Amino acid sequence: MKQLIEIRWHGRGGQGAKTASLLLADVAFSTGKYVQGFPEYGPERMGAPITAYNRISDERVLVHSNIYEPDYVVVVDETLLESVDVTKGLKEDGAIIINTAKKPEEIKSYLKGYKGRVYTVDARTISEACLGKYFPNTPMLAAVVKVSEVMPTDVFVNQMQHSFEHKFASKPEVIKGNMDALKRTIEEVRS
Repeated sequence: MKQLIEIRWHGRGGQGAKTASLLLADVAFSTGKYVQGFPEYGPERMGAPITAYNRISDERVLVHSNIYEPDYVVVVDETLLESVDVTKGLKEDGAIIINTAKKPEEIKSYLKGYKGRVYTVDARTISEACLGKYFPNTPMLAAVVKVSEVMPTDVFVNQMQHSFEHKFASKPEVIKGNMDALKRTIEEVRS
């Protein structure tokens, strides 16, 4: 395939990893890409570990399975680093993006020897400042777009503005907060 990018999301039920993977699929589709965005279902409950996936390509995606060797991994909850092998199958020429206040070099010891690129972003601080509550999925969505370069960040921000205007037409304060969170995250991703 030409330019196929595979992303695996790790989060906990209620943190929005599934929603973020579906939003990424919607935005990529709106830019003319072929996409898949789907969760791995199991005994989902609030706080339980969950996994979601994205495939984004310039050509039709014919494979329909979980992603076992992702190009990028997004960790929405850093406590998962202790209980889930988040780097399993992660390509060394890819990257992992972790929601944490720590710097990338402080988090490497949790990554089971992974030698690829490590990025961190403090999604808690960003979402609480911009949204008034802890919604880590919006910042993590912006972080994976920035790191993966699946689309230019200005195109991403523009498409998300349209998406939020449609979804939250009656709540303009929600639109502004989410847009602020996206823009701030793009500036604050650490490598």
